[in-house]
This record gives sequence, C-alpha cells and structure tokens, in this order.
Amino acid sequence: MRIIFGTGGTGGHLYPALALASYIKKQDPQSEFLFVGTTNRLEASVVPEMGYAYKGMDLQGIAGSPANKLKAVMKFVRSIKHSKKIVKDFKPDIVIGFGGYPSSSIVLGAAKMQVPTLIHEQNSIIGLANKILIKHVDAIVACYDKAMQEFPKEKSYLLGNPRASQVVEAKQKDLTHFYHLDSNKKTVMVVMGSLGSSSVNEVMMQAIGDFEQKEYQVVFVTGQKQYEQTTQKLSHIPTNVKVVPYIEDMPSMLKMVDLVVTRAGASTLAEITALGAASLIIPSPYVAMNHQEYNAKALCEKSAALMILEKDLSKDGLLKTIDSIIFDDKKLDTLRDNARQLGKPNASKDIYDLICQLVKK
Repeated sequence: MRIIFGTGGTGGHLYPALALASYIKKQDPQSEFLFVGTTNRLEASVVPEMGYAYKGMDLQGIAGSPANKLKAVMKFVRSIKHSKKIVKDFKPDIVIGFGGYPSSSIVLGAAKMQVPTLIHEQNSIIGLANKILIKHVDAIVACYDKAMQEFPKEKSYLLGNPRASQVVEAKQKDLTHFYHLDSNKKTVMVVMGSLGSSSVNEVMMQAIGDFEQKEYQVVFVTGQKQYEQTTQKLSHIPTNVKVVPYIEDMPSMLKMVDLVVTRAGASTLAEITALGAASLIIPSPYVAMNHQEYNAKALCEKSAALMILEKDLSKDGLLKTIDSIIFDDKKLDTLRDNARQLGKPNASKDIYDLICQLVKK
C-alpha cells in the first residue's frame, strides 16, 4: 500500500501520524509512505530522521495580522497545484491528513483527483484544517464524542489516537534506579510536555520545599529549555524530589507513577487513558480554541481525571489537590479505572482496518 500522510505544525499532529505509519509498516512491510508538511516546522526535520520520504511545501498558519492571514491564504491556494503534482507523482492508494495547516492542501488536492482520503482529528474541538476538509474527504476518524457530534455521522468513526496503541505495546522498563526513586513510596510526576511550562514551573518552585515533608516522592520534569534556569533558582531540592529536564521513556514512566500532573494535549491524554493512569490536568490556555480545556473536560466528566485551570493555579491549591488524590487509594483506583474505560488501545489496528476498506472500494 502507498500512503501519503499530510501532517505537521506541531507534535500533536505529527506523532500520531508517525505512530500509525509504524503500525502499518509492521502489518505490511512492503508499504511505502510519503509525508508532506512544511519546509520549516518540526516535521521537516523529524520525519527524515525517522527514515521516511518527505516533501515540504511553503505554507503558514492563518493567524496574526490581516496581511499575514492574506499571505497564508495565498500560499494555501498556490499549494493546491503543488499538492496535485505530488499526488500524481507518488500515486498513493490513500491520502491521510492528521490536522494542522500543513495537512489541508495535500488532502484537498488528492480529493479533487478522486484519490481516497481520510482525516484524523485528535482533539475535542475540530481544528480549522479539518473543518475545511470535512465535505471533501471519504472518512473521518475522531478521538472524542464532542468532535463526533460535529462530523457527518455517515462517514465518521470514533477510533482514537494511534499514540495510544504505541504506548500500550511499548516494553516497560524499570526506571526506579535510573531516577533514584524509592520503590516503597508513591510517586507523583509533574510534566508539562517536552517544552515545559514557565508558569507551572514557577508554582512548582514555590511548592518544592513543602514536598520535603510528604510521604510520597515527586519527579518534576521542567522541560529541556527551562531546566537550567529552573534549577539555578532552586537553593534547596529535597531528597524526595527529582528535578529532570526530560523523560526519555514516557510510556514506562506513566506505567510506573501513581499520579501524573500534566497538560491536556491530545497525544498525552490518549496515552493516559490507554494505560489507565491517574491524572491531574492543568490544560494549557495558550492553544487554538482552548482545545486542551475541552480535552480535559471529556475526562473529568467521566471521573477519569481531575483538573485545575491555570488561572486558578496556586502553590497551596496544587499541594492540596495532589494530597487529596495520592493519599486516597479509592480515588486513585477510580481515576485509573475510568481512564482505562475511555482508552482506545486498539486505535492503530482499527484505523488500519478502515484504511483497507477505503482502498478496496
């Protein structure tokens, strides 16, 4: 099977596409992929490093001043012709868009050429690129009920995020010694994505002394770019707090900790629910259409997570909420069980089955 993936702009769009490609390659080693994105964003470097063929186009998001928005629209219009040439040259069996502005033109170009098309929406709030494509594609995969309500029922499927399958299948490693943790203590991990969050890090720095008296231990993941400035500000780090820039093996860590304090990115929540991890969510307010808060609400409404909005975040509030969860085994079990019920560990298989159906039509 020959597949074009249109994706990029952010890791939330890119990594689910890479996870699906990895699964398909295992099922069909003869399959060939071409990723299409921008020339200057994350995907332009990550995809070639993963060994996949890549084509970059001159695109930008529709944001900022009226002049910038007009420029973005003109680039999009010009990219349709480029997209059709890419499709004509590669001759794909299907083109799959994973959202983000880099995906829109390649999927639209393929649809105009009568090539089967599929889009994947990771969030509860539908992104602009996927909104543009709804009427043109053959099938839509969603991860949240809220998004499903906005899509045409006759061609929409609630199948989940391929990242869920990837973390479930990952072999677990014992990271206790690597991070110098006590296997007899409960563990809380605070992680705000690979970049971290300066605002949450600030609250954690205020709270770090209070953790010294706690009976649990904390892994505080600052984010790579903020590690040095964060540790320089800390005059004392308690022995039961481990401050690290990044977690290399996140699936193993999620399986090991008792509670994760995290953002509400689509891939993060897909991993948490697939693994049945207890979570306290602090949605990022700095995202398009506030989609992280809506992602988090989908879990909270099912008692599968607790949430603190960043505007309400304080040292005392954070400590009190963590304590109320970590010292209550019944609450921990409830959060885990309910998260697991929302999980889609078979997402990659289910999406691949749908792709095969579309290609055979």
